[in-house]
Order: sequence, then C-alpha cells, then structure tokens
Amino acid sequence: MPKLTYEKRDRIAYLTINRPEARNAIDPDVHRLMIDAWADFRDDDSVDVAILTGTGEAFCAGADLKTYIPPIIADASPGEIRKIVELGLNGFTRGMHRIPKPIIGALNGWALAGGLETALACDIRVASERAMFGSFEARRGFHHGDGGLVRLVNSCGVGVAMQMLLTAEPIDAQRALACNMVAKVVPHERLIEEAELVARQILRNSQAAVRSAKQTILDVVGQPLDFQLRTEAWNAYTCADPEETKALLARFYEKTDVGRAGAHETGL
Repeated sequence: MPKLTYEKRDRIAYLTINRPEARNAIDPDVHRLMIDAWADFRDDDSVDVAILTGTGEAFCAGADLKTYIPPIIADASPGEIRKIVELGLNGFTRGMHRIPKPIIGALNGWALAGGLETALACDIRVASERAMFGSFEARRGFHHGDGGLVRLVNSCGVGVAMQMLLTAEPIDAQRALACNMVAKVVPHERLIEEAELVARQILRNSQAAVRSAKQTILDVVGQPLDFQLRTEAWNAYTCADPEETKALLARFYEKTDVGRAGAHETGL
C-alpha cells in the first residue's frame, strides 16, 4: 500500500497519510510524496480545494523519530539543512505554504509534534471528537521548527502557545475549538462528510476571490495596520474577473443567487 494516497474527485483533491502502523509519522518517503502531491495540486486546474487526513487512529504523530530526525541531527550538511529550511516538513509547512488554493485538514485523531505543525499549516481545520493535539518536542530536547510555534501563536495567541509548548501537555478537540485551533468538532464517523461540506462551501464561490482572500490573509499577518489596509484594498479591487463578477451580480439583482441572506438555505 502507498504511504500517501492521492485522489481527485469533483474538484477536490484528497490526500491521506497511510502509515497507520506508525500513527502516520512522517518518514522520508512520506515527506517526498507530500511534496510531489502538493506540487501537483498547485498546478492542476481540475482541482480547487484539498482535504488532508490520516488513516487509522492518528492524523499524524509528527516526524518519524527513527528515520527522519536522526539523520538531520547527526549528519546533515549546511546545504541539506538549507534545503530543509526552504521546504519545511511535508513541503507545505514552508516553501509551498503559498499555494493559493485552500487546504482543509480533516483531523481524525492525534496531531502531535510535526503532525500538529502539519495540521496548523492547513487553512481550515475540522476535527473529529476523538482528535488530540500536542507539542511534545520539549520532552525530546528541541521545539517546533516547521511553523508550529509561529502558527500556534498566530491562530491561538501567546497564552495558548506558552501553555502547550512549555508544558508539553496535550489538549483535546473541545479545548482546541475553544482556542480557535479548529473551526469545528464533529462526530468521528462524519469527519470526511463535514470536511467535504466545507470544501463545497468554498467551491460555490468565485475561486479568484477565494485565492485572493487567502493570499491577502497570509500577506497581512503581523504587519502594521496601514500596510494591512492598503494590501486588503488593493487585492480586493484587483482580484475580480470582470465578466464573472458581472454575472454573479446579475444573479443578485435578479434575486436568483443561492443563499440569499435570510431567504433560504445555501445550495451547494
């Protein structure tokens, strides 16, 4: 069986880490397979949204401490370290984090260490009620280096980051929801269905607007207010395709667009 499955259906790309015997820990093979899959997703015009999940009881237990970490600690040259820094874990914690298409994390179980970093690199996270989140690196003599620390601060704030990183204690799905780490917590058996619902909600929209919004959010994080406002305004008024916008506005004027506020349920 492949260590990563990659499928495409109805404009959605599905990536599933498939090492259940190792709680989906990232070994060098998975790392390379992920890089290839994200590059294909980025470049394939037939897909607009991705859903990332894991097989079995874990989403991802992080980098494989037997096959991934030791060579880096013991033998990596400066050039190899530079390549790692450029790409990050799985390619999209750094390097390809600028893919303009949205990525949804369907978090089916433990997201631990580099698995937490992988989850946090997703744009929207839907968690199973069984999901658990942890940063245990401090127990092993190091801390996050692939975006986990930065994204934890950006998503959840300094207080939550301090608690999780300094105590190296895990939190459950409901605590993650309260911390804004995940968008929603759902029954385990409905996880993929709920992730697909989010994907279809994205797909009903203008993809030019969706991609510009994602890029704008990434551009303005941590920037001064005036820069944020200028960037938002510039991107908002330059992202639209005139013909698409005219057609969408015409539906609004004619009251035929789906999901009119207060009128009826949004169609997908």
